[in-house]
Amino acid sequence: MNLVQLLLRSARWLPDRPALALGPTPVRSYRQMAARVSQLSSGLSGRLGLKRGDRVALAMKNCPEFYEVLFACWHAGMTAVPMNAKLHPREFAYILENSGARVCFVSRELAASIPSGVPVDESLLLDEGAPAETRPEDPAWLFYTSGTTGVPKGAVLTHRNMLFQTQAYFADIDRLAPTDAALHPAPLSHGSGLYGLPHFAAGAVNVIPESGQFDPAEIFDLLERWPNGSFFAAPTMIVRLMASPAARPPRGLKTITYGGAPMYVADCLRAIELFGPRLYQLFGQGEAPMTIAGLSQALHKEQFVEKLSTCGIARTGVEVKVFDEEDRELPAGEVGEIVTRSDCVMAGYWGNPQATASTLRGGWLHTGDLGSLDAEGFLTIRDRSKDMIISGGSNIYPREIEEVLLRHPAVAECSVVGRRHPEWGEEVVAFIVALGAVEPAELDALCLDNIARFKRPRDYRFVDALPKNNYGKVLKTELRKLA
Repeated sequence: MNLVQLLLRSARWLPDRPALALGPTPVRSYRQMAARVSQLSSGLSGRLGLKRGDRVALAMKNCPEFYEVLFACWHAGMTAVPMNAKLHPREFAYILENSGARVCFVSRELAASIPSGVPVDESLLLDEGAPAETRPEDPAWLFYTSGTTGVPKGAVLTHRNMLFQTQAYFADIDRLAPTDAALHPAPLSHGSGLYGLPHFAAGAVNVIPESGQFDPAEIFDLLERWPNGSFFAAPTMIVRLMASPAARPPRGLKTITYGGAPMYVADCLRAIELFGPRLYQLFGQGEAPMTIAGLSQALHKEQFVEKLSTCGIARTGVEVKVFDEEDRELPAGEVGEIVTRSDCVMAGYWGNPQATASTLRGGWLHTGDLGSLDAEGFLTIRDRSKDMIISGGSNIYPREIEEVLLRHPAVAECSVVGRRHPEWGEEVVAFIVALGAVEPAELDALCLDNIARFKRPRDYRFVDALPKNNYGKVLKTELRKLA
């Protein structure tokens, strides 16, 4: 079981179909890409002297070569360590040291951040060779967490894990055909890169925007150039798409898969109005990539508004439960920690047996997210356990308050955190990005009309922008410092 076979199978079946495109232009057929991957694999083993099982890091901006290096690692029986191109040099250095990477491939624009990196060039293309034999449990990808609360940990994703998430895409999200396309405006080192795999398996084309970044106007243009296009996006990216002057109902859109942070109901309804029922919400983590729960396209309709605040049901072949603090299963409706198990759950954290034992105790991945399951099996995420606010002995879930505040037409973004209080333990503080003038009294009235009085914010902070990490997640740790 080697993931490179997803590519090689399509190359045998559809050799002349485009595998990779840069913007509107095809740059590699499946035949060409398979040959280059095989040659680069020989270069890793020959010229660079690497061995099976070695780690190969990728510090690369979104580009066609990213996938060539990724598949070459697997062809050679090595483990890829993709890194977000926006990381700080110190973060690159930490991951390189922690993973023990023997080689790091770099985009030329990032050469200053990793002086010892190897540029991706033709000198490493040697003779073609046969792909390595790998076992299902062999590591394929070290997925480093975003590290919002400390140093990142490397989730060890095996060939089995990633084949499972690829097959779950077909089971739950879309059937794909060679005439389909995957657009990659989000980092290939993260969810977007993972969802290229089912498209390679189907012989579809993977399209890298020419800008190398998220440009709403370019995305709308590419959806017209490449029909049956799908892409992965963080909710903040969808909000930017809707706000763009270029926004229009895209004729070539197949599916937008979104996740990584909450999509508030108000934003979701706006997205459905623009894009139609072509959205799929996923709940996953780097430790169970993209594959814990999902809300289907069929439920992204205004008549199912009560479902839009959930993240759907357990994915095909996935178990999801809610545990209390003693790891006992809770009944429907009660809030606890979300846990999951499936063939998608990581093997463990690289070089960190203590964190592995804690996170995978009892055979379940403990996500650190708080949520509840209803009688139908729909999962509602309340918050990260560390983000829950306890005031006067009562649990307050920030997302519930954020959902209400976003109903105000002048509130573009908001995030709620807890602040220490000498009497109540914590009190609620709301950070607001406003489109115009907003009086706190208006927000107070909105909250009092929709949630219990003790949950309403005691302080409103108006800011120009919310602090976010490289994946678009709001950094509540930074907001707590400001509060």
